[in-house]
Amino acid sequence: MEFTKSKTFNNLAKSFAGECQARVRYEFIEYGARYNGYKALAEVVDKIVYNEFNHARMFYTFMQQAKDREITNVEINAGYPFKEKWDLTDNFRIAAEDERREAEIVYPEFARVAREEGFEEIAELYDNIIQVETCHKMQFEQIYEQLKNGSLYKREQPVKWKCGDCGYEATANEAWEECPLCKAKQGSVLLDLES
Repeated sequence: MEFTKSKTFNNLAKSFAGECQARVRYEFIEYGARYNGYKALAEVVDKIVYNEFNHARMFYTFMQQAKDREITNVEINAGYPFKEKWDLTDNFRIAAEDERREAEIVYPEFARVAREEGFEEIAELYDNIIQVETCHKMQFEQIYEQLKNGSLYKREQPVKWKCGDCGYEATANEAWEECPLCKAKQGSVLLDLES
């Protein structure tokens, strides 16, 4: 099968466009987190933004392997979400929905088509990205729930909190409002996942 005329090639183009758009939408969320004083949360989102960049890069890389003709333009017809608004909490819920759709509906179908057309390596790419998008969905859901119910900096059991600016650590049920060492605001506090 001629690669550039396959459904898989078109699906790669749709995936590339979708990941590029997700990256920008999540940069809006990152901006909102910083704007609202959640510096550490913005850094978490920034890592997801970089993941989305690399997903787009991989889809683009596979498209560029086309040897049957030079790629000058790819016509694609696909719907892309434009649900995010300027409400930080709600945007995390929306981002989780978008990631769920990719991980449970769109990319599994694209992997199936790639396998059916004989592009196993591309199907495996989709399988691997599905795993990452599922993790993104869970992260966004957790952040949404914590922002919604006010538990971003509170836990039922004592945990280790760490200042993202100076490294000060303390174990408590709640993060401090101002770092005792460097006076950074609570938005710089991270839950120390290494403890």
